[in-house]
Amino acid sequence: MTHALFLVPAALASFILAFGTGVEFVRFTSLRPLLGGIEEFGDPDARQGWLAALQDQRVLTSLAWDLALLLLFVGQHSFMATETMKAWISRYFGVLQRSVYVACTALALQMVMRYWESIPRGPVLWEARAEPWVTWVPLLCFVLHIISWLLIFSILLVFDYAELMGLKQVYYHVLGLGEPLALKSPRALRLFSHLRHPVCVELLMVLWVVPTLSIDRLLLAFLLTLYLGLAHGLDQQDLGYLRVQLQRKLHLLSRPQDGEAE
Repeated sequence: MTHALFLVPAALASFILAFGTGVEFVRFTSLRPLLGGIEEFGDPDARQGWLAALQDQRVLTSLAWDLALLLLFVGQHSFMATETMKAWISRYFGVLQRSVYVACTALALQMVMRYWESIPRGPVLWEARAEPWVTWVPLLCFVLHIISWLLIFSILLVFDYAELMGLKQVYYHVLGLGEPLALKSPRALRLFSHLRHPVCVELLMVLWVVPTLSIDRLLLAFLLTLYLGLAHGLDQQDLGYLRVQLQRKLHLLSRPQDGEAE
């Protein structure tokens, strides 16, 4: 009982930290670039050209700082996902291994978002400035971002959000049910080994579909695209398994609840 009193609050704290970081990430990647305006991107007439920006020490310093933050996040996210590191964390934290990984990932992402240096006077790769584009492009981007985030949340539910966040592992352990992964089919385990980021396409949409692509946003989108692309390895068997699981989830959601059927 004492063991459970420690495990459950620790897992819940990790979950709350990760959930709050996810909400902040939505603001960082969607709301700020879509609604930031001049405060975010600066006056278009005061921006530097590409050649001048790449010779400006302040711009290069900001880009180097942002690159360091991204490499910190990517390094943490990849290193702690290795089998060696998982075994080491499990040795000292036991069933909280996934919660520790999630908490550290959330903290690394918090560092990226809180200390990111925007370059409002830097060059942009593209920008909607003239009518009707200045009105319709941000609106289209806003709609696509909403659709992408809804798809991301739906996919996380399909992939068992509680298990991704480390809650299910603690729940099973406290009740003596064993490890959740041990109860999964070989097809599910095969899928998890090939797919570390189940929301790759939707997240790429969020990163790239913006009305103004500034130089620091270009760095963010390019590096995360490269990282997400290298982590993918799906094949036809994995896609078939995903299709079956999605159909099962939809079937469960569409079934009438007790008391609703006449």
